Parts: sequence; C-alpha cells; structure tokens
Amino acid sequence: MHQGKASRNKLASNVAETEIRRRRLIQTCFAASLGLFAALFFARNSAFFIMLIGFIALLTTSLMALYRYSSSCNYLFLGTVSSILFALCATGAGVFDLAMLGLPVVIIFSAMLGNKRLFLSVLSLVSIQCFVLAWLELEGIVEPNTPVLTWSHVSFIFIIFSVTGFSVYVLVQDIRKLIESLVIENAKAEESKQQIQHLALHDPLTNLPNRVLGERLLVSMLNEHQASPNKLAMLFIDLDNFKPINDALGHAAGDDFLKKISQTIDQNLQKDQCLIRFGGDEFIVLAPNMSDKKEVDTLSKQIIRLCSTEYSINDARVVVSASIGIACAPDDGLTFKQLCRKADVAMYEAKRKGRNRFEYYNSKLDEHSDRVFSLLQKLRPAILNNKLEVYFQPLIDLHSDTICSMEALVRWPQEDGAMIFPDQFIPVAESSGLINKLGAFVLEEACRFCAHQHSIGNDKLTVAVNLSFSQFRDNSLPGIVESVLKKTGLAANFLELELTESILADEQGNISTQLEQLKKLGVQFAIDDFGTGYSNLNYLRSFNAGKLKIDKIFITTLGIDEKHEMLVSAIINMAKSLDMKVVAEGVEGDAAKTKLIELGCDIGQGYLWSKPIPESQFNELLKVERQANDLHLTFDESPAT
Repeated sequence: MHQGKASRNKLASNVAETEIRRRRLIQTCFAASLGLFAALFFARNSAFFIMLIGFIALLTTSLMALYRYSSSCNYLFLGTVSSILFALCATGAGVFDLAMLGLPVVIIFSAMLGNKRLFLSVLSLVSIQCFVLAWLELEGIVEPNTPVLTWSHVSFIFIIFSVTGFSVYVLVQDIRKLIESLVIENAKAEESKQQIQHLALHDPLTNLPNRVLGERLLVSMLNEHQASPNKLAMLFIDLDNFKPINDALGHAAGDDFLKKISQTIDQNLQKDQCLIRFGGDEFIVLAPNMSDKKEVDTLSKQIIRLCSTEYSINDARVVVSASIGIACAPDDGLTFKQLCRKADVAMYEAKRKGRNRFEYYNSKLDEHSDRVFSLLQKLRPAILNNKLEVYFQPLIDLHSDTICSMEALVRWPQEDGAMIFPDQFIPVAESSGLINKLGAFVLEEACRFCAHQHSIGNDKLTVAVNLSFSQFRDNSLPGIVESVLKKTGLAANFLELELTESILADEQGNISTQLEQLKKLGVQFAIDDFGTGYSNLNYLRSFNAGKLKIDKIFITTLGIDEKHEMLVSAIINMAKSLDMKVVAEGVEGDAAKTKLIELGCDIGQGYLWSKPIPESQFNELLKVERQANDLHLTFDESPAT
C-alpha cells in the first residue's frame, strides 16, 4: 500500500514538472519569436530571411507546445534557435558576430526546459557549431564580414539581452520558488519529525511520557542528583476496579476517565516529579531527591486520595482506588527495568493486602513471588486434571444438636500426603484467572454430593459454597450455577451461596445484577465473615440473605473477652431483627457453645463437632448421627418400666 502511494506521488510530481516545462517552453518561444519579429525591422539581406525562417519555426514550435507538448518540442526549439544564430554568424562576422551572444541563452534555455540529456545535447551542439564556425573561418571557406556599427546592431544587442534577461529572470523565479518550496517542505518534514519523536516518547491518549521516555528521565534524574544523599522513589500505580468502567460505560468513557485522573495526578505533582503512563490503567511517578520515607509516604497518600476522588464520566459518578508499589534508587536498583519490576512486585503486595494502599519493596516479596509462580505452575494442571478435592464441614443446629447443613471447602492433597490449604492457592487462582474453573468444580461437587444425600434419605440437608469476588468479573456466574443445578438435579433452594460483605459493597461493577439473577433461580444466600468487612446495615437490609455467619475471631474468645461477647450479642439481635438465622464459625469448646445458646445463636460450626472432612467420612458422620437419632427415638418410644 505504501509503495502504491509513493508511486502515485512520484507520478503526480512528474506531471507537475512536465507542465512547468511546457509553460516555460511556450514563454521562451514567444519571447524569442517576439525578439526575432522585432529584429526583422532592422535586418537586411540574408539576415532578414534567416530571422524570418527562425520566426516562423519558433512560432510553430510554440503552437505545438501549446496544443501537443512533448520532449521533441524542446529539441526543435533549441535546435532552431542555435541554427539561426549559427547561420547569422556564418553570414556575418563569424565568431565575432553579435549573434554569438545568443548561444549562452540557448544553453540557459536547455537547462530550464529539459533534463540532463537535453542540456548535454544542446551544449554539445553549440560547441560543435562554434568549432565548425571557427574552422570555416580558419580554412578561408567563410569570409568574415565585419559590419560598421550602426543603431541596428545596438538594437540586436538590446533584443538579445532582453530575451536573455527574460530567460534568466524566469529561471531565477523557478529556482526561488523551488527554494521556497524546499524550505516549506523542510519545515513540514522537521515538524513531522518532531511529531514522530513526540509520539515515540509520549502516550497518545494522555500525552504523558511513555516508558521509553520514562527510562531516559530516570537516567537524567539519577545523573542530576548523583552527588545527593537523597533517594529517588518510583511509585508504580495500578487503578483498582477500572475494568468495570470499561464494561459498563464503554472504552471511550474509560479513556476519558484515564485522561482526567492522569491530569489530576500530574497537576498535583512537584516540578521535579514526573508522571509516566506505563500502560493500560498503570502509571509510574518518578520522585527524585526524596530526603526520607515520610516524604514518600506523604506523596503516596496524596496520590491514593486523588485517585479516590469522584469523577464525572458521561453523567455517571465514577470512583476507583489505587494500589501503589514503591521502589527506591539506589537501594532497589539503578535501572528503569530493575525499579519497575520491584515496584510492580510491591504493588501486587498492596493489592493482596486489600488494595487502596501502598507497599514498599523488600526482598521477601521476591521470595513470595517465586513461591506464587511455583504454586501456579502446579495449580493449573491440578485444576485441569481434577486433582483437587472437596471436603465438607457440618453445620449444627444448636437447639437439636443435629447436622442441618454442610459447607463445601476445597482442599489440595499432595502425593506425599501433605495438604495445601485454600488460603495459599485461592489468591493464586484468583489472580491467574483459574478461579472460575475451580469455582465451577467445587460448586458441581457440592451440589452432586448434596443431591446424593437427598437420594438416600437426608432430604433436608443443604450445602453452602463460598463465592469469590473474582467469580463475578466475567458475568458468567449465574449461567454456571444454573447449569450445575440442572446437571446434578439439586433443587435450587438447597444451595446456599456465601458472600462476603466486600462483594455486597461493590457498586462499580455489575455484581448486583448477577445476584438478582441468582435470586431468581431460587438459591439461598448467607453473609460470610460478618464483622471483618464493611458491616454496613444498608447492605444487609437491601439484600435478602437467609443467614449471617459471625467470623470466628469473635467466637474463639467467647466467654473470655467481654467486649466480644457484647458484640456477638449485638450481631445476633440485629440478625434476628432482620429475620436472619445466625451461624457462629470457629466453635471449638463447650463453653463457647453454651454461651452461644444463651445468646440465641441458631447454628454452630467448628472443630467442636468436626473439621472439614472428605465425602466418605462425612457419610460416616451422617450415618452415626442417624443411628444415634434412631436409638434415641426408640428409647423415647419404649414403654415405661
């Protein structure tokens, strides 16, 4: 495509150049014809006839160029003029004739009207004519006729100078226009070069320096402050929850948001600090000459505050947060790549610890990254090959002391008999995109096992499955749940999905829409780990969950810490007012169980009854409980003795 465009441009240039030459030929022909016509009034004898023939020939050439121009017109014109001058010299004073003054004009014309070939041809012709003329005189073939100076000769000189001057003027004008054009084109080329250089070093969306220019700026800053004891801080910024803006409002709105937030940050930086767009929703701040950690802390807090500002995008109010990783030169490295990698590692640590915060790089984070990478290499094939297992932990009705439900918990057994627990591999699955497949596996296994229990008589047993925030990202969760329920044959009201408060509190994404779709399927909901998150009553009031699970950190000290006892009592009373059943997690002793019953808690879960166990052991647990209930029933129905 580029070659075709270049060919078209070259063709257009050739056409324009040919048109200019055609106009110059017509102009010079008319000028020369006019000069010959004027000379006819002063010419006598043979000179008159030579000029008359030349006048007619030039006029004919002009008409040819006017209506049908070709390169032959140039040859005809220049050949005619040089022949006229040669004839005038041969019949006049020879090489000393006034007509010799016209030969340089012919050479000038050839330079104006033609290419290199025409110029060399005319130069050769004129040189040969001069040589022949001199030879004719030297051999005595032509007798020079030196005329007596008259006003006619002065007129001839004036005519020759006029035609020559006109030709030179036209040529100079063309050269001047060419130079002006070259100056303009050079200015445009320089401007284009600067634009290309700017685009090569700046982000086209935000006009901020890109990573290429960022690397140069870092080197410049380090060199400038080389003798200073202060440090240069690199802040790696990643915007949290940016993707929902693109999903909900469109990529144009997302681009508009990135421009606004980058302008806000950039305008609030110091003169020697620089904001760089690293890519996507990631930015870098280079802050040289930082005297201590407090300065870096202050800058990081300011950026987090700026990112958390409410922005108006397409009549919508948009709020995000920022996770920041910090690396410092020279302690963490002296190159852009080194600092970027370490600041990026620190940024992911900030995300892992809850987002909307900043973390400094330290060597332990690299060790953690290596462990995570190693774990990911093993986790992916383990999930794809169904090497993980689902364990079940019973939930106990505190009033009847019987199993009323069970929670499905994933475990990863190893070949050597060891066990990798969810707190180690679930974050890896979330960050790597494996969480959807893992979540679907746990959901299907849980529903299958619960449906099996119904088929053997435990038809009131429900199963609870935890949901991760990441499972809502691609809007596929409602479809997965519906598909699993159909596949396993479990009625929707026996499936309970456990949600954390942070999931309910998310207002940027489309989680609420997906939860409404799940509600329509008929599944039940429980609020998990209550007391450790936002604990906003508005979420509980607007969301119709059936259970509220108190986090184990409040239960393990029950009976020991009076503050926790008061808090647990308040949570239970609040849940009762919202017509919710209360589940206490982490019950490990009889004292805690007794206190929970006193406070009005409905359900208990913990090691007091059972740790999470495989299907086979859970079957045995249910079997033992059923036998105990049958024995108790038989004892109650036996006649009194």
